[in-house]
Amino acid sequence: FYEKYGLKASVISAVDLIKGIAVCADMNSIDVPGATGNWDTNFDGKAQAALDTLLKDGADFVYVHMEAPDECGHQGNAEKKKLSVELIDEKVVGFLKTKLEEAGVDYKMLILPDHPTPIKLKTHVSDPVPYIIYDSRKNQGSGLTYNEENAKSTGIYIDKGHNLMKHFIEE
Repeated sequence: FYEKYGLKASVISAVDLIKGIAVCADMNSIDVPGATGNWDTNFDGKAQAALDTLLKDGADFVYVHMEAPDECGHQGNAEKKKLSVELIDEKVVGFLKTKLEEAGVDYKMLILPDHPTPIKLKTHVSDPVPYIIYDSRKNQGSGLTYNEENAKSTGIYIDKGHNLMKHFIEE
C-alpha cells in the first residue's frame, strides 16, 4: 500500500479476510476488543482505534471496515441494518469528524459499502456502489443525502472499483 500510494496505512476489522488483505498489503492490522463484525460490534472502540492510529501512531490512512450492515442484509434484518448504519454514522463517522476537527488536522473520508446486500435477496448483488468523499479543506454540500438514488443522479460513476482509491487520494 505504501509503495503504491505513499501512505502509511492501518486497517481495523473483525473479519479475517480483511485482516489478511491488510497483511498482504503491508498495512498495520489493529485488533479491537469486542469487534464482532455484526450490529453489536464495538463501534466506539473501532473509532477510538482509528483516531489513535492517525493522531498517535502516525498513520496517514486508516481503513475502518464495518461489516454490520452487510451481515444484517444477509440475515434479512432491515431494523438491525438501519440501526447499524445509524451507529456507524454516530459513533464512527461523527466521532472521527468531531475529534479530527478538534485536533485541527485536515482530513478526508471515503464512506461506502463494499457491495450491496439487499434485505429482500439476502445476498450480494453487482449494482453500483454509492460513495461519498468528504474533505475537511473544502466547502462542501450538494444538499443531497447519501443513498443509491441520489448517487445515480450525480452522474459520477467509477467503472472499475480498484480506481476508487486513486480518485479518493487525488481528488
